[in-house]
Formats: sequence, structure tokens, C-alpha cells
Amino acid sequence: MNILIRLIINTLVVLAVAYIMPSVHVDNYTTAFVAALAIAVVNTILKPILIFLTLPIEIITLGLFTLIINAFLIMLAAYVVPGFSVDGFWAALIFGLIFSIVNISFHKWERKQEF
Repeated sequence: MNILIRLIINTLVVLAVAYIMPSVHVDNYTTAFVAALAIAVVNTILKPILIFLTLPIEIITLGLFTLIINAFLIMLAAYVVPGFSVDGFWAALIFGLIFSIVNISFHKWERKQEF
């Protein structure tokens, strides 16, 4: 159930960012759901591998290179999902920042509700 709630929140974030940013395009609600699912799968499978492979750069930049990795993973998800597009690297970077902030906030709120 928790995964479904996270996926719904991520879908709403994709829709909200597409509404706010003119460089992010989503065709409909189903596309936003599939995009949120693709981002979740890419972040679960590829992100740890890429962070491990770029560990020296991660250490030198004190973890800021993760933002670059996140932007490229969002661009990958936009490439894979038809109807979801991000126009360029900077748009993907801003999208990734907003997406991460909402996920961190939800995670903190969720942990607070457990106690």
C-alpha cells in the first residue's frame, strides 16, 4: 500500500511540474503515472549502480554529482515513456530537484506519522 501511495504522489508531482514548467510536457494522467513508474524503476535499478561507478566524482563534489545523475535518469525516463518529454538538461535538473524535495518531504512526514 505504501508503494502505491508513493506512486500516486509522484504522479501528482509529475503533473504539477509539467503544469508549472513549460519545458516539461505530459500528455495525460496515464502518461504521468507511467512516467512516475519509469522514474521509480530507473531510480531503483540504475541510480545505485551509477553512483557506485562515479564514486570518486561523488566524493570530490561532496555528493552534488548525484544531481547530474538524477537529471540524466529523468531524461532517460522521458526518452522511454511516450507522451512525457523534458526539453533539455536544465529542465531535467530542476524537475529532479523538485521531485527529490517532494519525496524527501513525504518520507519525513511518513516517518513522523509512524511514531
